[in-house]
Amino acid sequence: MSHKTLPIAILFLFSVVVFAQQPNAPAAGATPPQTNMYVEPVLPYTPSLDLKSMDRSVDPCVDFYTYSCGGWQKSNPIPPDQVSWSVYGKLYEDNLAYLRGILEQASVAKDRDAVSQKIGDYYAACMDEAAVDKRGPKPMWPDMVAIQGLPNVHQIAPLVAHLHLAGDSMLFGSGSQQDPDNSDAMIVGVAQGGLGLPDRDYYTKDDAKSKEIRERYVQHVQKMFELLGDSSDTAKQEAATVMRIETSLAKASLTQVEQRDPYKVTHKMKIAELKQLAPDFDWSAYFSTSQVPAFDILNVEAPDFFKEMNGQLSSVPLDDWKVYLRFHLVHSRAPYLSSAFVNENFDFYRKYLHGATELQPRWKRCVEYVDDQLGEALGQEYVRKTFPPELKAATLKMTLEIEDAMAMRIQQLDWMSPVTKQQALNKLHSIRNKIGYPDKWRDYSSVEITRNDFYGNAERATIFESHREFNKVGKPTDRSEWEMTPPTVNAYYNGQMNDINFPAGVLQPPLYDAKMDDAPNYGNTGSTIGHELTHGFDDEGRQYDAKGNLKDWWTTEDAAQFDKHAECVVDQYAKYVIIDDIHINSKLTEGEDIADLGGTILAYIAWKDADKNMHLTDHDGLTPDQRFFVGFAQWACENDRPQDLRARAITDPHSPAKDRINGVVVNVPEFGPAFNCKPGLPMVKPANKVCKVW
Repeated sequence: MSHKTLPIAILFLFSVVVFAQQPNAPAAGATPPQTNMYVEPVLPYTPSLDLKSMDRSVDPCVDFYTYSCGGWQKSNPIPPDQVSWSVYGKLYEDNLAYLRGILEQASVAKDRDAVSQKIGDYYAACMDEAAVDKRGPKPMWPDMVAIQGLPNVHQIAPLVAHLHLAGDSMLFGSGSQQDPDNSDAMIVGVAQGGLGLPDRDYYTKDDAKSKEIRERYVQHVQKMFELLGDSSDTAKQEAATVMRIETSLAKASLTQVEQRDPYKVTHKMKIAELKQLAPDFDWSAYFSTSQVPAFDILNVEAPDFFKEMNGQLSSVPLDDWKVYLRFHLVHSRAPYLSSAFVNENFDFYRKYLHGATELQPRWKRCVEYVDDQLGEALGQEYVRKTFPPELKAATLKMTLEIEDAMAMRIQQLDWMSPVTKQQALNKLHSIRNKIGYPDKWRDYSSVEITRNDFYGNAERATIFESHREFNKVGKPTDRSEWEMTPPTVNAYYNGQMNDINFPAGVLQPPLYDAKMDDAPNYGNTGSTIGHELTHGFDDEGRQYDAKGNLKDWWTTEDAAQFDKHAECVVDQYAKYVIIDDIHINSKLTEGEDIADLGGTILAYIAWKDADKNMHLTDHDGLTPDQRFFVGFAQWACENDRPQDLRARAITDPHSPAKDRINGVVVNVPEFGPAFNCKPGLPMVKPANKVCKVW
């Protein structure tokens, strides 16, 4: 059971590494590992600037991305169980193998502490594929019986609450969130949801590919009902029912771009107002069953969605709702069931929608589940083995240098007034830097984990997390909390927390390389740090103040100037083609594109300042400046499947890797001179066309 999506989480991921539109969809298929021997895991080493990854036959002034990554692309075909393959993805896979070693040891060790017991027994239970297959769909029968026994539509609310606690995705999402007007307080939030396809656009677009996807989705839904024992004719009718209800919900949902506007997803109201908005859903029963602490105010992300949900509740027959709920129960829990469900789930989501050709080995799925559901338990051992104090100190030093560069850039802006500059500096100096791992580890002692009940372990761990989230309501915000686990190969900025977060997993070679000189490290990890920092001042992040409150701290004139400068980036990226005739949706990618540009400029400034008293020399035929830029580019080396590119064009707020590099360097004045690029070449913009935001 995957954790339900919480509204207004305001996470800006630096790089999307793994795509599985059905939560945790990697599938079964491998035999359990041999556990009678233990080998100490080792993370393989790759330098942060790898000469073999380059293709020096390409002119860097024509296509800098291929110059930096062409060798990598040729020697790194996409593995059959992957939907894409990248430097980030490879490190993610290396981390999975490393974590596997930790978990195998924890699963067989005789003298184990409580943490090792939980992660080891969870992993062992997950790896017992024979036991999982033997049980088939039986573990979810009690919930299926509850759905079938619904006496009336009024009773849907408490049942959905029960299923939401177990992580099932249906109707809508709920959880706790920071109060948009008072970030120190936690309130309830409810958000649109309830779809089986990745986004509302899959239901609303009329192009041939979208129609094909909808047809294939209906076939997938039918097959899932057949696996539950329904006849082919019945399952076909049921699939049409699911599609009809989901399409109505999708049409009332906000678009991806609309959800990037924090004001469009902020609608605080009293519980009585929510009841007026959707009176046919028993909200009192829902929150009572969810055991949410007493509250007066909540945030409703998309009021029009809940109006439509209410309309459906009042018009759709009870038997149709039972069909919808049955599908979404098996849809959410398929990854935890027998191979037949896992295979069908894989065939539609990872194979058809994203292009993977083989199932992921079972051990990868099991490692991912432990990281997802017991991540701060697993993370403790990972940090102990991979993240020494000196690495944390070095990362903090680089972060502070980049923040100093940002302060200088703010002060030098020619388009911002002194009063807004002061507010920007206040926000910058209030940012909390979180590096490596939490100050306090999460306590999983109340979660029952047994060695012979994988499905139950997943359910209990998810219920624990759901209650932990709801129990935040009415309490002060815990600003020390993390939204990613320590082994995660990613980073993020949280606008309401006003913090930047760099898990230990993203601070390993080749992304951060203690053996390498400063230039590529600042180009790579430095630009990552600058990227997350810039998110606090992109089109979305800039709308939050130093405390993380949704508050306009800009003068009207300065806001207009920001929009003007940002529009330069939007217009540039809108011209880039992802695949076929699909262009980048640059209003969706605006924040990431601004952060890519700002982060690289900040990292360059910080590197120059850090090494200003050093005598820098050429290495391997590259000048120091060239090493910075190649280091910057090589984090993004990537190969993509066409199916995955099409899917990401709809939902991914990041531009494709090539555009994240070439689209940046054309706007960095120091790039052209570093490679002696002549005016008029593709990587050189005329000075009056260069985009400048931060």
